[in-house]
Formats: sequence, structure tokens, C-alpha cells
Amino acid sequence: MQHVDPMQIKPDASARMQALVGDFAGQSQGYYRRVFAHMMQAPGYAFTLNPAAGLLGPVWFGARGLWSWFLGFLVLETLAYIQIGLGLFGDLGRDARLRADQIAQTLDLRRQQIEAAETSGAASLEALKRAATSLEEALTGARLAADSADASGLVYLAVGLGLLLTFKFAAAALANWTLEGQFARWRSDRRVASGWSQLRMLLAGLITLAVVVISTAKFARPDAFPVLNAFPTDRDWRLGTGDWVQAGFDWLKTHGRGFFDGLTVGMRSLLDAIEVVLVGTPWPVVALVFVMLAYLSGGARVAIFTAAALAYLGLLDFWEKAMTTIALLGAAALISITLGIPLGIFCARRPAVFAVVRPVLDFMQSMPSFVYLIPVVAFIGSGKPAGVVATMIFGSPPVIRFTVLGLQQVPKTVREAALAFGATPRYLLWRVDLPLARKTIMAGVNQTILLSLAMVVVASLIGAKGLGEDVLEALQYAAAGQGILAGLAILFCALILDRIVAGKK
Repeated sequence: MQHVDPMQIKPDASARMQALVGDFAGQSQGYYRRVFAHMMQAPGYAFTLNPAAGLLGPVWFGARGLWSWFLGFLVLETLAYIQIGLGLFGDLGRDARLRADQIAQTLDLRRQQIEAAETSGAASLEALKRAATSLEEALTGARLAADSADASGLVYLAVGLGLLLTFKFAAAALANWTLEGQFARWRSDRRVASGWSQLRMLLAGLITLAVVVISTAKFARPDAFPVLNAFPTDRDWRLGTGDWVQAGFDWLKTHGRGFFDGLTVGMRSLLDAIEVVLVGTPWPVVALVFVMLAYLSGGARVAIFTAAALAYLGLLDFWEKAMTTIALLGAAALISITLGIPLGIFCARRPAVFAVVRPVLDFMQSMPSFVYLIPVVAFIGSGKPAGVVATMIFGSPPVIRFTVLGLQQVPKTVREAALAFGATPRYLLWRVDLPLARKTIMAGVNQTILLSLAMVVVASLIGAKGLGEDVLEALQYAAAGQGILAGLAILFCALILDRIVAGKK
């Protein structure tokens, strides 16, 4: 925000500025003209006090449309009012009295046991008497603590009043500064809130009243309002909803059996083909291919690292499981990339479609990875195909998002120039858009591969095999050494693929 000296502004410009301040401020125009003129004399924060903001607190910020500041001061003042409420009518000794009641019940039980022991002459009589004496001392201490807590109401009241005055002063000191910042934004964008709105003030006042009253009542008298202690619900609602979801799963399994069986066969065929290449091929050939790919993609240093990582996998007997893991990862990543890039291109050209697809991607990325296993096992069963599907769902969103982002970042001037020279839509896509978006799309491919590899351990829970099994066994039997070695093997698989896909930096 640029600050200027009003004395250096030409008279007509100064008049226009004063008129703008008046239009923005609404009420108290003269006050804000003087305050803004003072604040514009020097950059940065200039100390002023706004009595209305100090008196109304968060309500003032809400009435002015400064909702983020409204929320902040609402939280702070609510904390102060809670302290005041505790000091005025709070049940401060409640916890200590509850503890005293529990001790008293235990003490009564011990006294009954003492009477029975005296009658029967049991050898445990002395131990019971010592326990009863300790309980009596604890009961006395708990009652004294309750009385002391009840007598500390003035302390809470003083602390609450001190906090409230501090927060009121802070609101008064920051109000004009925040409003001037909003004025600067309003000058360039008239959609920014301006003026003093009675509707906003009413809304802010109702929210403030509700939050303060409910919070203070909950902390001061927790037993008086049970509805505030736990959300009003019924466990049968969750059970009924779960039964409804289960019925939906059963219906889909029955009517979509052919689709899910075909999907399972397709996944298994693709996975078997990749495993034949990686596991069935002699290990020197596979290692040589990986090293050559690393050299061609990233250079000699990446090739040396790849060779060392492959040696680690082979010498510690992780070779076959590592190749199985890479096969599962390769199948999932291949499907994700094959479907994700075309879908990303389609979404980039049709924003309306992306507006529908984006919440689905958010859902896929936000859902915990273990939850993916529930519908996958329900529809496909356990085993490697289920692991491929779960991995594919978890790893697909990045390549779609990055493809959309890359195409959206292609300069419009370049596309307009290509169209001016007669480029067809196909030529524009393959020769202009995709080459310029290549780095971003490849970053999405890289993220998809790494996220897919992150599902290795999770997918092993449903029989996906591979290195994830070793990690799970290490967790089950507390074999820390074996678990670390298997984890490093997964890490090396990820780094090999990352370096090959990323290429030279």
C-alpha cells in the first residue's frame, strides 16, 4: 500500500481523496478523513485509537466487513468472558468435590470391610485401617481443595477483566489500521466491503452473543446444560446408515459382478505380464536395463546410484520382492497415467467438466489410504488386483491436476500466434500445448509414481505381496532391524523410479 503526504497532493486530488474516504466510510466521515490523512503521512503502522471499535470489539469489525479480524477478536474476547463467568458464577470447586465424593464412597467401603474384619478377626485388619486413614486424609485434602477453588472466584474475575480490557485496547488500536488497508483494496476493487452495514452489525452481534453465552455457560456451569457437553445424537442413526451403505454395496456387487470380474481379470493379466518381464527375466538383464535407463535419463551419477541401489536389493535378498513391488506399482501407474493425462487435457479445455471432477479429486486425495481398502475388498476381493486398484485410486489425482495446471499455464499469446498462422486444434495440442506443458505434466507423472509406491505397505494388508509384507512382519514381531532394511528397500525403489522419470535437472 502506497502512503502519501496529503500536504503534497494537489487540491483537486486531495478533494477527490476526501470524497473517496467519505464514500467508503459511510458513518463518521469526518473522523475517518482526519484519521486516514494522519495515517497516510508515513508508511507502516500509525498508532490511533478508535473508541467505537474498542467499545464494540468484534461487532465493529463485523459491521465493517472485516470478518477475519472479527473472528480473531471474537475468540479472544470469548476467552476473557469465560474467565469473568467463572469468577462470577462458576462452579470452581466442582472437580475437587467430585473427587471427594469418589474418595468418600471408597472410604465407606473400607469401613464396612474393617467392621467385617473385626468381626471375623481377619489378618488384613491393620492394612484396611491404614488404607482408611490414607483415604480420610485424601478426603480432607480434596474438600480443602474444593473450598480453596470456590474462594478463587475474584482471581478469575480480575484476570478476565484484565484480558477483556487488553483485547478492547488492541481492537481500538488496530481498527483504523485495518480499515485503511481495506480502503486501499476498495479503491481498486469496489466489491470489497465498505461503509457501516446495519445488517452486518446485527449478524456479528448475534454471532458474538451466541458464542459468548454458550461458551461461558459451558465452562462456568457444565452440569446445568448437558446438551452442551455432548453432541445430541442417536447411535441407531449411525447403525441404520451403515446398514443402508452395506445394502448399497451388496446391490452393486450383485448387479455389477460382470464388470468387477472383468476388471479383476484385466488387472491380473496386466500385472502378470509385467511380473514376467521383471521377475522372470534374468536379473542381470533387468539390472542392465534399469542402469541404462538411468544413464540415458539422468546421466552417469544417476546410473551409478541406480546400480548401487540395485546391488542393495540383490545382496540383501530383496530382489524378487522388489521386482514384484515395481510390477504392482508399474501396473497401477501405467493405468493412472494412461487415463489421467487424457482426462486432464479434457478438463483443461472444458472448465465446467473440471468443476465437477475437482471435488472428486479432492475426495480421492483427502480420504485416508486405509479407507480405500474397504470398497476395493468389497467389490474385487483381496490379492494383487485389489492392490493395483487401491494404488491406482490413491495415485491418480496428481497427474490429472498437473496436466490441467500445465495446459492452463500455456501463454495465451503463443496459442493465439499459432492459431493466427493456421494451426488446427490437433496441431495446437500436440505441437504447442503439450510441449510447453511437458515439465508440469512430467512432475505430475512423478508424483503419481511416488504416491503409488507409498501404497505398497497399505496394499500388502490385502495380499498385494512385495516389500510391504516384510514391513508388516517387522511390525508384527517387533523386528526393528528387518523392518528398517525393508523400508530402505522401498525407499531405493522410489528413488530409482524418481531419478529415471525426473531426468536431468
